[in-house]
Amino acid sequence: MEHTNNLIHSTSPYLLQHAHNPVNWNQWSEEIIAQAQKENKLVLVSIGYAACHWCHVMEHESFEDTAVARVMNEHYVCIKVDREERPDVDHYYMSAVQLMGQQGGWPLNIIALPDGRPIWGGTYFTKETWIKNLKTVAEFYKQNEEKTTEYGEQLQEGIEQVSLITEVENRFPINSKLLVRGVESWKQRWDMKEGGNAGSPKFPMPVNLEFLLYYGFIKNDNKALEFVHTTLGKMARGGIYDQVGGGFARYSVDDIWKVPHFEKMLYDNGQLLSIYSKGYQQFKNEEFKRVVYETADFLERELMDKSGAFYSSLDADSEGEEGKFYVWNERELQQLIGADYPLFADYFQVNKKGFWEQGNTILLRNGGDENFAAKRNLTAHQLQIKVSKWKFVLLKERENRIRPGLDDKTLTSWNALAIQGLLDAYKAFKDEHFLKLAIKNATFLKDSQLNENGKLYHNWKAGTRSIEGFLEDYALLIQAYISMFEITGDDIWLALANKLTEYTTLHFYDERSGLFYFSEKISKSVVTNHFQKEDNVIPAANSVMANNLHRLYLLNGTIDYKNMISKMLHHITPHFSKYPMAYANWGTLMLKQTEPYFEVAVCGINSNILLNQLQVAYLPNVLWAHTNSESAIPLLENRFQIGDDLIYICREGVCQLPVKSADEALELISKHP
Repeated sequence: MEHTNNLIHSTSPYLLQHAHNPVNWNQWSEEIIAQAQKENKLVLVSIGYAACHWCHVMEHESFEDTAVARVMNEHYVCIKVDREERPDVDHYYMSAVQLMGQQGGWPLNIIALPDGRPIWGGTYFTKETWIKNLKTVAEFYKQNEEKTTEYGEQLQEGIEQVSLITEVENRFPINSKLLVRGVESWKQRWDMKEGGNAGSPKFPMPVNLEFLLYYGFIKNDNKALEFVHTTLGKMARGGIYDQVGGGFARYSVDDIWKVPHFEKMLYDNGQLLSIYSKGYQQFKNEEFKRVVYETADFLERELMDKSGAFYSSLDADSEGEEGKFYVWNERELQQLIGADYPLFADYFQVNKKGFWEQGNTILLRNGGDENFAAKRNLTAHQLQIKVSKWKFVLLKERENRIRPGLDDKTLTSWNALAIQGLLDAYKAFKDEHFLKLAIKNATFLKDSQLNENGKLYHNWKAGTRSIEGFLEDYALLIQAYISMFEITGDDIWLALANKLTEYTTLHFYDERSGLFYFSEKISKSVVTNHFQKEDNVIPAANSVMANNLHRLYLLNGTIDYKNMISKMLHHITPHFSKYPMAYANWGTLMLKQTEPYFEVAVCGINSNILLNQLQVAYLPNVLWAHTNSESAIPLLENRFQIGDDLIYICREGVCQLPVKSADEALELISKHP
């Protein structure tokens, strides 16, 4: 290669993509900021990720160009950041760009003072605009250093206010009316025909769907349930879902889930495993079951390392073209499918609806299988045999294509979401393979990413871990480990969840606000720490942590955790009714506190059999614990009796007389006392 820069020492696939740019790129570090200060040179921070289409475009147009690189190298210390490795850095500079009045997105490009404080930024720029801006800002700084520094200080104050403000002006009580007001206002945004929020683009928002499914179930709100059912169905039939190989793309660019932004992310698919499994439990829709099985197959086939770790993502592009790996033209489909082609084309919409561009079709479906089969004088079973055969043929053919780029780093937080998804799939379908995959991944994280004292690491690749864990890593892994305990009854997972919680409380918790910082409190960083409160495509780390504390309070009887939850919710209740979509996971916690919620303790030699019978139904308002021997866990303590299988239905530690059958227990739960 003609050029090699300091990114060659990185493990991040995204950074390695830029290792041969003529730009003198460096990885983010305190040392490189110190170097910029020593040289009194402005810092240029460019943030993206491996599956980002416009990141690739800007690299090709600007960062691979020697003339552009000359300007960047002359005036700036240049830093490349993988936003998935460093969500803290990404949040800091994204906050700055938004305070500047700019639209956020990736690539995110920021110019900062030598000490790292931002002064200018934006997203994608054409080559000509990029050069012009680089020269303008450098010249302005050269002639107005004091004025520029003053602006940087003011912007930094704004970032700190946005990131760390903790005052609660008005305290709203947590009650059922608050939740109803929020959901009723939210309904105006729903697309009841196509699912998701009205308009385009359409994003799968698993956090929102999880809350609304729970809300619809517990409140008997048929419109909420219909919305969730429609959204799951339309997504499963759309081009956003890989009809051949399973798994979902990041989002669709239109309002009918047709044309995806083709990258496939672990965090989306882990969470969608959860919601489709729960959707199946509630609606008994076989289509949802198929999605779960195919998505789990995709994760295992294309994103799982032999160690049990899951990789991060697959790129949108292959051979320099977005979506090329996933789309088909009519001629090749005719050759591959043969005599069944007319039926195939009808089923997968190889027509005006599925047509995309350049003669290519995105496979998608127009309705349910039962109706399709009936109209063509087929049984549902006959159709499924044909569809399975078609998918097998196309998947085999697709293996011959040049694959999209794989981001083969492993992130603790995203892997924890995959564990949760697999456990929810196991709960719904009792397929041991889902549980085996979850245990393999959970064990990998325990052995590779966790220290004896409870300290976690965020990143792993090829046997090497790096980057100290963020709150999202701790919170999501605690959630997954509690779920592992609920499913397996193995005390080791609860012990790990307790250890991680103790570490998190010690190193991340802010007594004054009652919230947890995103990075450890002692972290000495250029980057301003922050409290992540708003749910997005991934639930906010604080909302996950609050739900964890609720579960651990009920399992362990730790009253301090109950008090912490109350303090955390003070920050949320004033905003929930206006912006429920930004606080959906907090809404889930509030449902647990305002509606009947149960701890179910199953004790006896056949406890696992009884548990399986109980968990088939969708019961979001139950925390499970089971044991086939004496247990020291407070919820199970002194409840095991030799020769008896007993099911205790409890609420905050107060239990009814035990019953002996799953039917009796379910009846007690359904009464909602």
